Amino acid sequence: MLDWLKHINKEHPEFWKEYLAKFSKKSKRYVVLSTKATGESLEKDVITFISAFAVENDTILIKDSFETILLQYRFLHDNQLSNEYIIESRLLKLSEPEALKAFVEYLGNGIIVGHNVESDVAIINATLERMECGKLRNEALDIDIMHRKLHELPDDKKFSLEELSDFYKIQKIEGDSATEDAYKAALLFLKFIYFYLLFMGFMSI
Repeated sequence: MLDWLKHINKEHPEFWKEYLAKFSKKSKRYVVLSTKATGESLEKDVITFISAFAVENDTILIKDSFETILLQYRFLHDNQLSNEYIIESRLLKLSEPEALKAFVEYLGNGIIVGHNVESDVAIINATLERMECGKLRNEALDIDIMHRKLHELPDDKKFSLEELSDFYKIQKIEGDSATEDAYKAALLFLKFIYFYLLFMGFMSI
């Protein structure tokens, strides 16, 4: 609760100061986010992939996207894990600090959307803490929670991304990378916008 006290009088990196300055106005840009990590521990595990698509005016903006592999060679070596996926991939490869800086600059003051987005934000925040930054200030929306609220389902009823995709008849997308997950989540988010507008009487079938 008193996390903000840790950052009083702390000298933050310049990119973080520029990020914070963007919150003087509200954004209409949604950033649909997906990450992959080596595990669920915020202290021991690291992020390996970050992928995101922007959504504006009910449209997924393919050209306004973010995708990178984080070079975690030391973690992989120390834990005797393979780095073959890094070598074989054609994606942009950045060190952890470079990747987080680039993502924060891409994200700006956008509204984060994701599936189990709390986990994505938590591990990003843990990484930012190690870089002498604060926590993300962005509003975050979870498509699983949106689905439960839309259909008045109990909070303890959880749905996987695949289950939600089947329910809303999202076309099958091969692969389970962060990019495929982010795109599926973006398609689902557009479905929720449609159903919300329909429910509020702003649209008709």
